[in-house]
Amino acid sequence: MNHAHQIIRIARSRITTLSLCALMLLAIAACDTASPTSTPTPPAPPTGTAVHIAVPTPSLAATQAINMAVLRTLEGHTDSVQSVAFSPDGHTLAAGSGDNTVKLWNVLDGSLLHTLEGVKVALSPDGQTLASGAQDETTKLWAVKLWNVSDGSLVRTFEGHGAQLNQLAFSPDGQTLAAGSFDSIVKLWNVSNGSLIRTFEGHTDNVWGVAFSPDGQTLASSSSDNTVKLWNVSDGSLIRALDGPTVFVTSVAFSPDGQILASGSFDNTASLWSVSDGSLLRTLEGHTAYVSSVTFSPDGQILASGSGDNTVKLWRVSDGLLLHTLEGHTREVESVAFSPDGQILASGSWDKTVKLWKVK
Repeated sequence: MNHAHQIIRIARSRITTLSLCALMLLAIAACDTASPTSTPTPPAPPTGTAVHIAVPTPSLAATQAINMAVLRTLEGHTDSVQSVAFSPDGHTLAAGSGDNTVKLWNVLDGSLLHTLEGVKVALSPDGQTLASGAQDETTKLWAVKLWNVSDGSLVRTFEGHGAQLNQLAFSPDGQTLAAGSFDSIVKLWNVSNGSLIRTFEGHTDNVWGVAFSPDGQTLASSSSDNTVKLWNVSDGSLIRALDGPTVFVTSVAFSPDGQILASGSFDNTASLWSVSDGSLLRTLEGHTAYVSSVTFSPDGQILASGSGDNTVKLWRVSDGLLLHTLEGHTREVESVAFSPDGQILASGSWDKTVKLWKVK
């Protein structure tokens, strides 16, 4: 290339009117002469034809890396942030903490809207109601509480679980609420009147995760008995238990089209399952500690996984490619959630903070 540079310098000093296109062709010819193993120089284009220079297209992973940024960090909790959820319009974020408080934040400016009671949270599909799993400070008993999001008032309380509540999920129509607990069962509640619809029994250890399918007909539950179970919501029957996990399963999430179920577990992996037949589609490996939470992007193309290694990883669902690792938390990441438009990812951590990441 030194020889090529000399030619260009001479050309620039002696032929001031020489075009950039011609300079490039001289350089290519010089390199071709200097290196007998070079590919032959293509013929010069006809006069007036544009010269197109190929530029390597960055990989998807590189593109994602460019676009990632922490929009803001939400601080105020005095214990680990264990649950995060966006409102349907994406303007409000709910965060539940081990300090037994739920904070509602304005996503746009980071201001605190309300402080309620609870550790685990879920927001109704219409955004008007928040459910929290809360422990009574006096009796130490756990209950599900429903709150009015607009003014922070308590609507009603569901009692009946005999141990810590781990995960809450509203059905797609917002009429029922599923609650998984350390008492090894899942309860299904009527949101409008607070009545218990049914109890799903079959797990032999703590239930860590619950999720409704997009059509509301199937409920998934994960447990420290090393199983994921799929239930028929209408009659409570067990559809199938997914065969594969060898350690306890922390979380579950359905893809937006309902065809794939994701799970996170204590073997440091996330798994993708076929809902139709229960087969394992692929295992996502890369975390160095347990996977605490999984969630799909609204378009179903990306899976986010939060981990005890203090990171969040973004995976391409179609082939399992790791797109990016989000680093910034100083303790374990306990919960992750995408905004409804897929532009922002929220992560709650044992470092007592929530981070909002710009992912698109």
